[in-house]
Amino acid sequence: MISAMNPCPCGYFGSRQRACRCSPEQVQRYRLRLSGPLLDRIDLHIPMQTINSDELQNAPIGDSSQLIRERVIAAQKRQLLRQQKLNANLSNTELDEILANKLVASAASLELLAKAMSQLKFSARAYHRILKLALSIADLSDAQTLEANHISEALSYRGLDRDSQ
Repeated sequence: MISAMNPCPCGYFGSRQRACRCSPEQVQRYRLRLSGPLLDRIDLHIPMQTINSDELQNAPIGDSSQLIRERVIAAQKRQLLRQQKLNANLSNTELDEILANKLVASAASLELLAKAMSQLKFSARAYHRILKLALSIADLSDAQTLEANHISEALSYRGLDRDSQ
């Protein structure tokens, strides 16, 4: 499922092209309308910026859709070989079991996640969502070990959790 929301009531908070007319209190009140349990169920919180036509026309050419598709299919195959299902469909118990028995998680990665949990006061649901996402990131890079950079990237996609603290 994909969902979207404006960053504030007027829609221009953080925009480089138009000034936001909302007060900080209005922005905070607007964001608090999303409850913590609802945010926990959303894996990726990615702020998007509007871009002007020059930026759009001069954007660097990235990987082709075909190349990205091939990487995703390869990552899915790794998941199916390792656990007979995709990471997104793992139960919390299965996820813990995989990390304990089938995929090595570095001490630094687990330490980073524990620190983030403590500082950002993530729920157990958010913890497991972050782990699944980090595991998918590791699979996309064909890593044999869950590393701190995978956890760090997964945490970077949880911006609304940090903003609502």
